[in-house]
Amino acid sequence: MQAIQSWNVSTVLAVALMLVAAAMLILGLSLARRLRGQDRSRQVVDQALATREGRVPALAAAPADGAQGGRLAAATRAADSFGKRLSEGRFAEALLAGEDRKLVDLAGYENPGTARLRFIVARFTLALLLPAAAVALDLGRGIGGSSLGLFVAAFFGFAIGYMLPKWFVRRRVSRRRRQAANELPLLIDLLRLLQGVGLSIDQSLQVLIKEFAQVLPVLAYELRLASELYVRGRTREQSLARLAAGFDNDDLSAICRLIAQVDQHGGAVQEPLNRFGERLREKRRLELKEKVGKTTVKMTAVMIVTLLPALLIVTGGAGFVAVLRGLSRMGGM
Repeated sequence: MQAIQSWNVSTVLAVALMLVAAAMLILGLSLARRLRGQDRSRQVVDQALATREGRVPALAAAPADGAQGGRLAAATRAADSFGKRLSEGRFAEALLAGEDRKLVDLAGYENPGTARLRFIVARFTLALLLPAAAVALDLGRGIGGSSLGLFVAAFFGFAIGYMLPKWFVRRRVSRRRRQAANELPLLIDLLRLLQGVGLSIDQSLQVLIKEFAQVLPVLAYELRLASELYVRGRTREQSLARLAAGFDNDDLSAICRLIAQVDQHGGAVQEPLNRFGERLREKRRLELKEKVGKTTVKMTAVMIVTLLPALLIVTGGAGFVAVLRGLSRMGGM
């Protein structure tokens, strides 16, 4: 009884957060175990069907590390199932807002739906675990009283855990935007060459998607999505809207408008592409000159800080020593 009365508010808060984290861990483990059992049942059914159809040798040729891969797949499915439940719950809008949804869609994942579910799971898990870890490690000590310090530690842990997945996805989107800007001149040159040999816009885009996916990983992926939308019945302008508006690049938006106009009205596209490519190369040249100028200014500051003291010592050191000797002699006289 005396031990219970000696507990303060901070201790109770820390224990409560740790219990919540433990409860979430137990819930996740139980869900993973349930999905693992379902996976085993599915494997038994598949094996029975394979035996019936005479495909047993193909199943027997599975790799030796299939068990480890099965556990990883079961954990992944458990996370996806948990994310689906969270996305349908009352906190769905708080865990995945409209801006976050757009960022995940622009991040270039093969399956945007699965990526959104894993984003929700990562945000929910980190928003619970980081505050519990901050309170358990007593990271808020020294900030006012013990209760205030624990509250501050829990608040910052929750804020960092909540924002960390968004920062990661935003960094990935920024990297893809820079890579798309670097790939744009090559895309224009390839499109001009393909148009020059007599291919249509659709044929040129298909060649870019299939043959140059390794050279243009970002733009080829986006063009593949646009081509799939076009096949499903969208217009060329509607199918290219994501590429035109999602990368915050005026040149990329202009080339998308040009492709849509040529596909709709026809006409020669080589000369506009040639002029556009020259303008883009000139713009890149000016940007490189500006970058070189900024680098020169930065190097000048570095040279002043590092080389000027040594230069003053080498050039004026002898005279300075002579002046000191003269002053010492005058003082001795």
